Amino acid sequence: MAQVGIIMGSTSDWETMRHTAATLDALGVAHETKVVSAHRTPQRLYDYAASAADRGLKVVIAGAGGAAHLPGMTASMTHLPVLGVPVESHALKGMDSLLSIVQMPGGIPVGTLAIGKAGAINAALLGAAILALSDTALSQRLQEWRAAQTDGVATDPA
Repeated sequence: MAQVGIIMGSTSDWETMRHTAATLDALGVAHETKVVSAHRTPQRLYDYAASAADRGLKVVIAGAGGAAHLPGMTASMTHLPVLGVPVESHALKGMDSLLSIVQMPGGIPVGTLAIGKAGAINAALLGAAILALSDTALSQRLQEWRAAQTDGVATDPA
């Protein structure tokens, strides 16, 4: 059963959000992926967010570009942690997405990550860390993933 929901505003966002899915796969975290647009499919968004906890999700990771209302709207309709990934936009290179996600009003939190691929990967790692608080096996896998990352850093530049 999926513990993490990965949602995005359009199919073009998959180029960024696939890194979230790949990182969760590497950690053995069950997840689901859906296209849920805050603007074009508002009923789908409502149904998804309102049912997320009842369907067993523990964390929602929402990627969105441009106006980027998806993470905030999702957070307004669920008590689950929502992590927002700003997807790089053509017009403003993702700064519009970042500002739209990070500037949530007090009372509706969205954990906002970096723009693009780095944010997508870090959202998966942060989501896994949240789940690892009550899952010792996942905690161990996350620690091993981080150790492997550390071990993979060269000591010499050439």
